[in-house]
Amino acid sequence: METAQHIIMVTGGARSGKSALAESMASRFSGPRVYIATAEAWDDEMTQRIRLHQDRRGEGWQTIEEPVDLPGALQRSDDGQTVRLVDCLTLWLSNLLAAGDPAPHIRALGDVLRKQRGPVVLVTNELGLGIVPDNALARRFRDEHGWMNQAVAGIADEVWISVSGLPLQLKPQRGTP
Repeated sequence: METAQHIIMVTGGARSGKSALAESMASRFSGPRVYIATAEAWDDEMTQRIRLHQDRRGEGWQTIEEPVDLPGALQRSDDGQTVRLVDCLTLWLSNLLAAGDPAPHIRALGDVLRKQRGPVVLVTNELGLGIVPDNALARRFRDEHGWMNQAVAGIADEVWISVSGLPLQLKPQRGTP
């Protein structure tokens, strides 16, 4: 099995500062920067959220919009030098559930992450801290999301959570205590 150069997962609640933290993590690496966006602008609110992220990132980022084939986007953009930031796995999973069974896509993501030569920073929400949803679809989404996050965290070299804008490291970089 090949070892990834560096995989970082950043999680947290809505508006917790996770995207800004992920951008900070990506800035630790030199090289070209690619932002892999999984969101689709279905309404004015999402359009505004996307614009806020773009403005905060500033210049110097190439954007790849990929709402479904995230493994393919990572594979195609991995030249060993380019830093990729994926924002976010939660929206990606939502897109997958709308299209059918997400399990094969999540397995494919794990396979691709294990083979990455360049750094990847992935943003995801932490959904499992609230009450049990009252409907089957929401419970399925919460469960699939938790399993996806566990799979990615197991592969990642580092895992961070952002709470109220404060970063907390959950899984240290390999080789550190």
